[in-house]
Amino acid sequence: MSNLKGKTLFITGASRGIGLAMALRAARDGANIVIAAKTTDPHPKLPGTIYTAAKEIEAAGGKALPCVVDIRNEEQIHAAVAKAVETFGGIDILINNASAISLTGTLETPLKRFDLMHGINTRGTFACSQACLPYLKKSSNPHILNNSPPLNMEARWFGPHVAYTMAKFGMSMCVLGMAEEFKDEGIAVNALWPRTVIATAAVQNLLGGDETIKGSRSPEIMADAAYAILTKPSRSFTGNFCIDEDVLRGVGVTNFDKYQSVPGAELFPDYFI
Repeated sequence: MSNLKGKTLFITGASRGIGLAMALRAARDGANIVIAAKTTDPHPKLPGTIYTAAKEIEAAGGKALPCVVDIRNEEQIHAAVAKAVETFGGIDILINNASAISLTGTLETPLKRFDLMHGINTRGTFACSQACLPYLKKSSNPHILNNSPPLNMEARWFGPHVAYTMAKFGMSMCVLGMAEEFKDEGIAVNALWPRTVIATAAVQNLLGGDETIKGSRSPEIMADAAYAILTKPSRSFTGNFCIDEDVLRGVGVTNFDKYQSVPGAELFPDYFI
């Protein structure tokens, strides 16, 4: 495959941030984008709704289907998948991007927050994959891509925020298991994670504010890396835990300056790297 023209992508959390950037990159090829997210009304701190995202996607050259989906809700997932198939005729790619984060220790993590992270990150990823798989099986180059880190069982990644790490590694374990389970059917299942902090509204509001943003890269680096993965043959590229910078180096990118929020600033490495 050389591009994503006419392909249908089901992207969770695509109303803003990395998910929207991935959607816009595919839209430039003329892809169909299913925006599976919760935000229908503007949030005071997090810009973007499924409807503003749809306008951006269509302006970029794609077709958009905004769907109100809380990925903790199985019925909403299946309704969105059915609508996607009805509208576009199938699903070629699933991007499990939606995620919840709380960098808190055991005593500082209420069970409500624990349940939220596991419900969205691990269970939501599994549920969306389960719902899309019957249609991915019919695609000529099917991919599942999870926005999750390489599995690294070092204690330093668990000690400070064990609940969050468990929830994100749950997404990565889906990659490990499903890549093996569906390899004979030609469905690629891979993970993608940034080498540096990515400048999103969540980082701005929850993870350090302006100082962290200065040492970050734009969501477009993740979008470009995702595009490079999703245009690979699904039968020959599966079960990989990819890092954005490494993926782009593999397709000839050597200069990453354009992705920096502040040119020349020292970059902050992301968690799990």
